[in-house]
Amino acid sequence: MATVNIYLTFEGNCEEAFNFYQSVFGGEFPYIGRFKDIPSEEKGAPMSEKDGNRIMHVTLPISKETCLMGSDTGGEWSASLIQGNNYSVSINAESKAEADKLFNGLSAGGKVIMPMEKTFWGAYFGLFADKFGINWMVNFDEPQEH
Repeated sequence: MATVNIYLTFEGNCEEAFNFYQSVFGGEFPYIGRFKDIPSEEKGAPMSEKDGNRIMHVTLPISKETCLMGSDTGGEWSASLIQGNNYSVSINAESKAEADKLFNGLSAGGKVIMPMEKTFWGAYFGLFADKFGINWMVNFDEPQEH
């Protein structure tokens, strides 16, 4: 069964926000990555040092079942950030087939922003806004090859 978490998007203050959330919920960040950590072949246009230090992804577990996740936005994505639409429902599927089923079902009649595809971080991932304007992310973590 898929798990559901909340994904928050910020305009450059993600690290500040997540340090605040950590001060309230406690816990540790199992992962915090910056845009400068993206492999060079995936980056596209060069970015400033300021943009490179922005948060690409951060996770903060807040219970056994739930995580807050987030990132900063920038470049082509920043124009669509409006306070109030800066969140997504993030689904972690248990299989590629489940990810496709959920993505295809929930995105029907909506707007696909990124189709399901394998990513540089090793996940099968896509995002869209459904026909009601709700932002969704679907993720399946591919098994790591040893």
